[in-house]
Amino acid sequence: MGFDKKIRVVVVDDSALIRNLLTSIINEAQDMEVVATASDPFIARERIRELDPDVITLDVEMPRMDGLEFLRRLMRLRPTPVLMISSLTQQGSEATLTALELGAIDFMSKPAHDIARRMGDYAHEIRDKIRTVAAARVRAPHRFHRTAEALAPQTPFLGASAQQAMIFVGASTGGTEAIRTLLSGLPADGPPILIAQHMPEYFTGSFAARLNSYCPMRVKEAEAGEPIKTGVAYIAPGNWHMRVQAAAGGFRIELDQSERVNRHRPSVDVLFDSAARGLGKRAIGVILTGMGRDGADGLRKMRDAGAVTFGQNEASCVVYGMPREAMKAGGVQQEWPLEALAPKILACLYGRAEKAML
Repeated sequence: MGFDKKIRVVVVDDSALIRNLLTSIINEAQDMEVVATASDPFIARERIRELDPDVITLDVEMPRMDGLEFLRRLMRLRPTPVLMISSLTQQGSEATLTALELGAIDFMSKPAHDIARRMGDYAHEIRDKIRTVAAARVRAPHRFHRTAEALAPQTPFLGASAQQAMIFVGASTGGTEAIRTLLSGLPADGPPILIAQHMPEYFTGSFAARLNSYCPMRVKEAEAGEPIKTGVAYIAPGNWHMRVQAAAGGFRIELDQSERVNRHRPSVDVLFDSAARGLGKRAIGVILTGMGRDGADGLRKMRDAGAVTFGQNEASCVVYGMPREAMKAGGVQQEWPLEALAPKILACLYGRAEKAML
């Protein structure tokens, strides 16, 4: 979507203070405007019918109907780009992840009590999120199931090479569901997977637990210093960079809070850089949906080091930003629809060319 006209936003929140704050932040930008606010989903429904907004910001906890039920109905009857406004708590993270499963594009934290001291940063972030959500593809919720292929033990065709491989994945906006699709198609006994998804603290633990309940492979939030094992997918903790580090007898997880890279921590580039240095041609790199160019340079380094690299194609991305930039940088060897990536990776690992055809 171009921004030759203003992005029209409806703000839905039961707090008058939050409605006023978001309205002020949004209306100060030249390329967006709040066309209506609503204190509950029933009022919101009427405003959305009347105004057909480009973006809806939606609170989770509201009177008369909670935000998740409203979102479920909205996506069924009138799919619209939605930015969730969530509290940074365990309960808030669970609700937000459910919202992303239901079709919300992205989420933001509710303003903190000390918002006055960092209003500039918060305002900049929420405007960026609204621009991203406005440009995103709205998709119907996807029903996941564990495939027979993913659950079956894999017999390496290429000798020991598949057992020595490691998969590295980077994603941002739209990535929570893309990662779930990818992992759902990979086997329980497959190579280790290290994942950098742009996500704040308090959310990555819940995200890992949800993936663990859906996917054949064990999924967990990464811990500093732990050995990397076959059959485990590791999610970089929010607000921490994750690297792979050689250790006695294998590799281990390294976490740190050094400077943000591409405005992110965890950064996909940081993870991919470590893969290029530590694994070389034993690595597989995958760049998924997301805004910006984080991961583009790191994936090129992986490819230059001999890794096989994949990118999600434009048609299947919620936001075709990071894969596009990785393509432009020369980092992507193969670009495929999201649903094809797991079979393509399996074909690469186990040499079964027939599984690569979709």
